[in-house]
Amino acid sequence: MIRRPILLIPILLVVLAVSMFLALGIGVSGFSLFTFETEMIQKLLFEVRLPRIIAAVLVGAGLAAAGCAMQGLFRNPMADPYLLGTSSGGALGAAISIVFLGGMFMPVFAFAGAILSIIVVYFASKRNGRVAVETLLLTGIAVSFLLSAMLSFITYISGNNLQQIMFFTMGGLWNVYWDDVRLGLLIIAAAIVLFIFARDMNVMTLGEEEAVHLGVSTEKTKRVLLLISTFITAIAVSIAGCIGFVGLIVPHIVRLITGPDHRILLPASMVAGAILLLAADTFARTLPTEIPVGIVTSFIGAPFFIYLLRRRTRV
Repeated sequence: MIRRPILLIPILLVVLAVSMFLALGIGVSGFSLFTFETEMIQKLLFEVRLPRIIAAVLVGAGLAAAGCAMQGLFRNPMADPYLLGTSSGGALGAAISIVFLGGMFMPVFAFAGAILSIIVVYFASKRNGRVAVETLLLTGIAVSFLLSAMLSFITYISGNNLQQIMFFTMGGLWNVYWDDVRLGLLIIAAAIVLFIFARDMNVMTLGEEEAVHLGVSTEKTKRVLLLISTFITAIAVSIAGCIGFVGLIVPHIVRLITGPDHRILLPASMVAGAILLLAADTFARTLPTEIPVGIVTSFIGAPFFIYLLRRRTRV
């Protein structure tokens, strides 16, 4: 942990700005940021690369923000945005659109599937007007398995649509346009709401009983955190499919540097998540054969997270 953790945010913002500038000039076509001789090159830069770069930044920031909120809610650094079945619900919605509607309104179906999954989890967990975090977690795992089974069935009967479904579940930004960027801007608005509840998240890390004694409305805070984090995750899934590990490892790593104060942890995690996903997507699209960015984040995230766990057990 650094002495003045708030300094991490401007440092990360500078790194993000430089990364975006460099990513705009990198691509398999060989055209750089400084090449503007033809209209085709300008179209490549500003209608293909730039929206993809901005979308990567927004989705990465959103997944990190949602992961930070979920880890605060469950008081567990192992939590991630997909813990309660949002990825399975989003993938199921997208698969239904692909198989039965030829891919029409796929982002809408993915968004609806992610939202519906958390609605089912929340009301299935509710008892006497309250939602216990442990019950919420277990219900989320059960619903996630059920949705995964339904997704497997849809995939099994998908026929020629199998590849499209698989690409969605692996995550990618190859079909991003400016409309997706405009949708992604809602992530920033939702993250502002999470930041307003940063103090409440700090207090809730002490436990629900202590939070109540300190004047925090725990049920309201849980509803807000679930709703907003699910909303952010649903937008991210509808834009880029299911991209793993960003919402899990980024808040975990940033917490080791800044400490548990969500007033710093949340914005720092968002910028770090944006940097990670932008770097991963730039790497994925500059390979001779482009691969889904979810594969890259998993290759990066899984070994590094295992390292963090082993390091934590030694302390």
